[in-house]
Amino acid sequence: MTTIISSTSARRGDGRASGAQLTATSQTVDTPDGPFTILAREDGAVLSSGWSDDIGVMLERIRPADRPRETMAGTIAAMDAVRAYYDGDLAAIDLVPVAQFGGPFRTHAWTVLRTIAAGHPVTYTEFAAASGRPSAVRAAASACATNAPALFVPCHRVLRTDGTLGGFAWGLDVKRSLLDREAALS
Repeated sequence: MTTIISSTSARRGDGRASGAQLTATSQTVDTPDGPFTILAREDGAVLSSGWSDDIGVMLERIRPADRPRETMAGTIAAMDAVRAYYDGDLAAIDLVPVAQFGGPFRTHAWTVLRTIAAGHPVTYTEFAAASGRPSAVRAAASACATNAPALFVPCHRVLRTDGTLGGFAWGLDVKRSLLDREAALS
């Protein structure tokens, strides 16, 4: 599994975080769950993704200090993984590089999210324990809520303790659809 995660953002001479870059590429495709957009760095690492065709929404998912200054439409290699996922290859998203920015617990929790197998969702309590802090259920939920590269870092695979869906930035209908697809194919 390839994951690029930065836990700090050193400042450059212009005051912007070193994780920020001047330009990112965006691409949108139609999926059974609606339009899916990826915003990626020049090296292809996914900064933000989700079920919207609004680039502004994708940018808002990234910490302000780490947002690219400009976006341009283009082709992103990770979109092949999205197509493969929707064609039934649930593991296609596993090796897509991502770039996320947060503190030590959050970045570790995002790495742990990538180990949750399709078709085998966990609860927020189980996720907190797997992340090394069993009592930090709210912090684990916050890691899910601030996860910018949705699908590639599968926060949709985390449920409430009672088995209900809980929240999802892209709507509960999308979360249910993803979980149902994964349950049927795994």
